[in-house]
Amino acid sequence: MLEGIRRASKSLVGKVVFGILFGFLILSFAVWGIGDIFRGIGVSSAAKVGDVEISTEAYRTAYQTQLQNWQRESRRAITNDQARAAGLDRMVLSRLISEAALDQRARSLGLAMAERDIAQAIVNDPTFIGPTGKFERQRFNDALREAGYSSEGRFVQEQRQVYLRRELALSIAGDAPLPLAMLEAVHQFDSETRSVEFFTLPASAAGEIPPPNEDALKVFYEERKASFRTPEYRKIIVLSVAPSSVADPARVTDADARQLYEQVKGQRFTVPERRSVQQIIYPDEAAAAAARKSLADGETFDALAQKRGLADKDIDLGALTWAEFADPNIGQAAFALTEGAVSDPVKGAFGFVLLRVSKVDPQSVKPFEEVAQIVKRELAERRSRDEIQKIRDVIENQRTSGKSLAEAAEAAKLKARVIEAVDQNGRDQNGAEVAGLVEGAELLRAVFASDIGVDNDLLTTRDNGYTWFEVAGIEPARDPALIEVRERVAAAWLQDETERALQRKAQELVRRIEGGEAIEAVAKSVGLDVQLANDVKRSGSQTLPLAAVVRTFTIATGAAASTAIGPERIVFKVLDSLVPPYDPESATLTALAPRLREALTEDILAQFVAKAQDDLGVKINESAVRMAVGGQQN
Repeated sequence: MLEGIRRASKSLVGKVVFGILFGFLILSFAVWGIGDIFRGIGVSSAAKVGDVEISTEAYRTAYQTQLQNWQRESRRAITNDQARAAGLDRMVLSRLISEAALDQRARSLGLAMAERDIAQAIVNDPTFIGPTGKFERQRFNDALREAGYSSEGRFVQEQRQVYLRRELALSIAGDAPLPLAMLEAVHQFDSETRSVEFFTLPASAAGEIPPPNEDALKVFYEERKASFRTPEYRKIIVLSVAPSSVADPARVTDADARQLYEQVKGQRFTVPERRSVQQIIYPDEAAAAAARKSLADGETFDALAQKRGLADKDIDLGALTWAEFADPNIGQAAFALTEGAVSDPVKGAFGFVLLRVSKVDPQSVKPFEEVAQIVKRELAERRSRDEIQKIRDVIENQRTSGKSLAEAAEAAKLKARVIEAVDQNGRDQNGAEVAGLVEGAELLRAVFASDIGVDNDLLTTRDNGYTWFEVAGIEPARDPALIEVRERVAAAWLQDETERALQRKAQELVRRIEGGEAIEAVAKSVGLDVQLANDVKRSGSQTLPLAAVVRTFTIATGAAASTAIGPERIVFKVLDSLVPPYDPESATLTALAPRLREALTEDILAQFVAKAQDDLGVKINESAVRMAVGGQQN
């Protein structure tokens, strides 16, 4: 959690939404647990935390900002109804309540931040650092505008609050030590290894299942009718136009393609030169010069490295291109050497170094003839954009004049596609996937949000193409009569009865094992052999399926049980369990420690925020909240 806070603080968006963290931490109690409707203020306030009122406008702005962030991240439109169904309104309100509580706690503790410290923090923010390595005013202005800030002053004021909240959070749970009991429990949970003997009962062990009579089938169908419900199908007319479908590479001349090739050759078709470089670092120039003289006198580069106690891995920088060198001085010197040569002392970021280029992989360029078709297709698709725009204009003009999509397509010398039936998952009435739907998920969302006779907006595809559609018919979802799905129901009934019979058989065998009969004898009685898995950990096993692994850790050593694995069942007995001695330096605990510390920190922060809200008092004006985000009144 602490590291997450630090990472979040390094970006503008992270700073803006820093408080969302607390909204997630306390969502379960920040809103639903502070219940009574706020009384005594008007609709201008959405909530009140202690002495601080959260205005309806502030809540609306925060909600809209987060909704826009969701839309940018998902690259699709999200309606208010969808956002509220996902809990966005409550999440944003929780965040604002948490921020208000933390701000008041910070003030009560006398926390403050000088203007110069805020200014310095902003100047040092990586978000605003340009290629020169320094703060860039234009980059700062662009970032603020993109994030929706109306003024620099508003951003600075919010940053003061963010920094103070962060300092408060770090002081409360900055580096909480992990309890030994927690570490030991995690160690036991992760490292316990069990030995298990098992055998697998096939579906055939269930025996012969007699077919159902009609009454049994009817009862089974009625109890599971929802499983056989026919989904809603829609008949749609679709027309998609994409650069790839309009482009004709054959119409691109070699001369035009070669011109584009020359423009992009360096970026796309060139593998830059790489040099395998080794370096020895010296504390000062005099030491590096003395080492270089030793080389001239016959000492080897490897011997110099050994003198400084450096292994091969310590001096190897790897095979790097010019752009991959972190230190420009080192890169420039390395690319000035011939293969096998050693440099004079070079001033680097960490001292003076001697460089050796052990290998040079020269630059390679794919010839035009090898990539000609790729270049021609790309150029054809670029040129097709004008043609696509013309097609778009023709179709839109036709639709505006009242023509159907099929008629509009004919006017553009194209043919619309008629799909007789498709459900929301893109399948036809036989359950087969409907092929060829351009960006099918987006199209189907739009189709099932529309209706017959609606004039739908065209959809823009990721490759700058367009898709038009019309809903021509709707077949509502329905519960079919048993006779329509009798075969499916009978198959499901048979599967269900087989699983029940197999489970009864497995339970009988488990009782025999728990009664003292050897598992080998029990397995042999049903014509099966026993297998041994002695590597069973909660993370998995090479021999047992994961579902069986999980089940083995729910019973005691020496006990037996069974579990379903697809159409089969595994019958097993836990022979023994081994937990290695606790080692705080083990690789597992070392890797888990950051996540455990994060979870512990979240718990501490959650309790602090909950206590702060309880002490201050939180009231919500539910009516104002609903109106702010376009919800319905109750």
